[in-house]
Amino acid sequence: MENSEGVKIESTVVSEEPLISALDIGLFVVIITVAYFWYFKRDKQSSSSEKKPYTIQPSSLSSIEQTSNSSFIKKLKSTGRSLVVFYGSQTGTAEEFAGRIAKEGARYKMKGMVADPEECDMADLVEMKEIQKSLAIFCIATYGEGDPTDNAMDFYEWLQNGDADLEGLNYAVFGLGNKTYEHYNEIAIYIDQRLEELGATRVHEIGLGDDDANIEDDFVSWKEKLWDSVCSHYGIEETGEESNIRQYKLVDCSEVLPERIFSGEISRLKSYENQRFPFDVKNPYLSKILVNRELHKSGDRSCMHIEFDIDGSKMRYDTGDHVAVYPKNSSELVEKIGKLLNADLDTVFSLLNTDEESSKKHPFPCPCTYRTALTYYLDITSNPRTHIMKELIEYASDPKDQEKLKLMASSTPEGKKEFHEWILRDNRNIVHILEDLPSVKPDLDHLCELLPRLQCRYYSISSSPKVYPKSIHITAVLVDYTTPTNRVNKGVATNLLAQLKPTNDGLPQPTIPIYIRRSQFRLPPKSQTPIIMIGPGTGLAPFRGFIQERDYARKEGREIGEMVLYFGCRKKDEDFIYENELQEYVANGTLTKLHLAFSRDQPEKQYVTHLLEQNADELWNIIGEKNGHLYVCGDARSMAKDVHNIIEKVVMEKGQMTNSQALNYVKKMEQQKRYSADVWS
Repeated sequence: MENSEGVKIESTVVSEEPLISALDIGLFVVIITVAYFWYFKRDKQSSSSEKKPYTIQPSSLSSIEQTSNSSFIKKLKSTGRSLVVFYGSQTGTAEEFAGRIAKEGARYKMKGMVADPEECDMADLVEMKEIQKSLAIFCIATYGEGDPTDNAMDFYEWLQNGDADLEGLNYAVFGLGNKTYEHYNEIAIYIDQRLEELGATRVHEIGLGDDDANIEDDFVSWKEKLWDSVCSHYGIEETGEESNIRQYKLVDCSEVLPERIFSGEISRLKSYENQRFPFDVKNPYLSKILVNRELHKSGDRSCMHIEFDIDGSKMRYDTGDHVAVYPKNSSELVEKIGKLLNADLDTVFSLLNTDEESSKKHPFPCPCTYRTALTYYLDITSNPRTHIMKELIEYASDPKDQEKLKLMASSTPEGKKEFHEWILRDNRNIVHILEDLPSVKPDLDHLCELLPRLQCRYYSISSSPKVYPKSIHITAVLVDYTTPTNRVNKGVATNLLAQLKPTNDGLPQPTIPIYIRRSQFRLPPKSQTPIIMIGPGTGLAPFRGFIQERDYARKEGREIGEMVLYFGCRKKDEDFIYENELQEYVANGTLTKLHLAFSRDQPEKQYVTHLLEQNADELWNIIGEKNGHLYVCGDARSMAKDVHNIIEKVVMEKGQMTNSQALNYVKKMEQQKRYSADVWS
């Protein structure tokens, strides 16, 4: 309650101050300034947004279309196109296949365009029916354990959660997968079925490419039948014209300033000199290599333990994640290409898309030198696909070389056989082809257009962030082998890593670009949950992190569940990696049991699968009676499949189930993330 004294004081103060105080004036000035700034800044932004240079700037588009980058329908309509080929790609193969289909569309009077679903408003598919004789094709890879690729994730979720009316949409799907994985082509199959459920019309049956066999052959065979179906569906005929029009044109960049020339950056110019968080596939972190040591004790093979410095990067990882490493090609191979083609590798150039409406202006960061392109951006060590054979024909001056290329580029049984034997079986890369067909001298800029992008390599992280928050560890076997033509092929990433050894001589430490890829390969939320880990060879990598994390919890006084590890290698005294660490974990109680299989230390080979069969009671006790988790890491082609079969057998016998009950039990374990696999082929 206010008293008379208070009123009196208030009245006295008012009478002594001017009507508008200095504070009032100051506040008024601030308010006016902020209002002025907000009004004119907004106007400026509005004005600049009208002038903003979009990635796609066709001169024929209206101002409305220019501001609608994600509308592929508007691009199709404004450019008279009827074919759009979407790709879901993790390594670039699906994108390459999409480009080949779009290019061939011209032979059937279907002008095509390639589109990244991540950059498109896929709800526009409902409007495809407005374009006469239109067709949408989807080249979709299945990635990981039945997951969509990063760029197809939003489209996949849109199909799952939406109920769009796609009646009038004509489509076809080609899937890219690997039969060694359980979820073979799962995403492509789902998209094919879901589009039909939403009312779309399937013009041609789904194609399933198997990367474990010959995905190129699968694709070519499907593509030929696709065009037959297209002709039948639309009542059109092939024009017979071969479309060898270049997708990119060469631009002379000899006058470009040095500071505007790319030198190996993935996306942003000078990104390695001016690092910016967050770091991802397009913006990797340039990490110092802290440790690079040999894990094998003897023998002619090599396995490296490497530690990447992430201190100060703000990057965080979880146990079980992967780290992507960006490699570069050996200077020896790059120089060979320059000499074989009599090219000046230090010439600065750019490749510009001839399709003005394409969102992809360049096949890789441009401008750059040919040396940079061949070193950092292009894959020069993998087996080229048949479309490259076809493009090389015109550059062969020797009729014999020309005929050989024509044969391998054809889809005849003889051509497929020759391609399989000469390219795939003999393991030839583009350098070997140019050496063995000496009359073939392609223009270097055209070769740069044809070669696929050099991809980053993924490694399971073999450390725990609880123990090593400032570094990431990997375990990598050096890839080095002799081909049937007596050439030595070397793994691009591992041979580069082998050279990057830290020194104590005061010189700058070696660096390499990396980023962290999230994984679903996770420890149980509760540290008390028992687990079984099966990881022969470098399959041990993620489990080293698992064990470190559980050991950290134990040292903190928390209860931890049983940890059983199955590890195998050739010989105990040769390639038993991390032996001392594992024995120490057994001694301190973190690792409950360590089952070891040394395949060549006795007359009869013994593998981890043999030990699993011998320990059926232990397996069932943990996964059946104690509701524990089981993890597998390593080779998908044989080991992981054998383990899966053994688990089903153990569940059936020890759980006293029928075969179908056991299959359902294991399937439920997978759905509950109690049975996880991190495998490769």
